[in-house]
Amino acid sequence: MNQFFNDNAPFVARWLRNLYPAAIIDERSIADIRGSDLIAFQQVHLFAGIGGWEYALRLAGWPAESPVWTGSCPCQPFSVAGKGKGEADERNLWPEFRRLIAECRPSTVFGEQVGSKLGREWLARVRSDLE
Repeated sequence: MNQFFNDNAPFVARWLRNLYPAAIIDERSIADIRGSDLIAFQQVHLFAGIGGWEYALRLAGWPAESPVWTGSCPCQPFSVAGKGKGEADERNLWPEFRRLIAECRPSTVFGEQVGSKLGREWLARVRSDLE
């Protein structure tokens, strides 16, 4: 399987390497990734965490050979436990995720965000951006 995982937390990257030894595990900030880095991959998991999206896709019956991108943008800007800055928070990385989607135009993208008021506003922005 041709997979790319990205998470800039060293512990998480080690975890992913153990779970997916055949995959490319990238520890750069998403801001440093270029579309040309991803174009060769069938499946791209950004903000990969401990690999939950990959596991969820398998549980849902998503074929391993089918192209897909996943991403769980940081929730801190949108969480009620955060500072409440929303899109003004420097940890809002949707613009970087959107940039890569625009460069590579994957056929299927899955993502998620917290269900707070700011999280729902984020989702509205995502829908608008992707239209």
